[in-house]
Amino acid sequence: MTVIRRTDARRTETPNGVMTTYASPTQGATALALWRVEMDADRKGPLHAMDTEQIWTFLAGTATVDLDGETLTVAAGDTLVLPADVRRQIVTAEGFTAVVTSPSPSHAYNPDAVTPPGACELAPRDDQRVLPAWVA
Repeated sequence: MTVIRRTDARRTETPNGVMTTYASPTQGATALALWRVEMDADRKGPLHAMDTEQIWTFLAGTATVDLDGETLTVAAGDTLVLPADVRRQIVTAEGFTAVVTSPSPSHAYNPDAVTPPGACELAPRDDQRVLPAWVA
């Protein structure tokens, strides 16, 4: 059993939001990460994909999610299950707060940079996968 104290929460700021990590492998959790996302009004997250499923529960505010071309609108009280390896982008007009969980490690990547099946493997691309600090 592990107790992760509130003083061990990790805060990561990006141009689009603030992530506060409550549990992750580097904090003593085994295979899951749990964090809070706070995005201010009129923000747009980057277009990306994650290589694991994520579950987002919105506590306050609203957001629009472009999930592989499908537009989803979410508000406080809604839970959004985002599948692995699907392009996504989150936009908010009023701002929001959400709690998110996923397996860890969970890597972000540019879905447009992945070489499609049957394509030339020598084509230039940038499909580098990144482990976000709030998931580690």
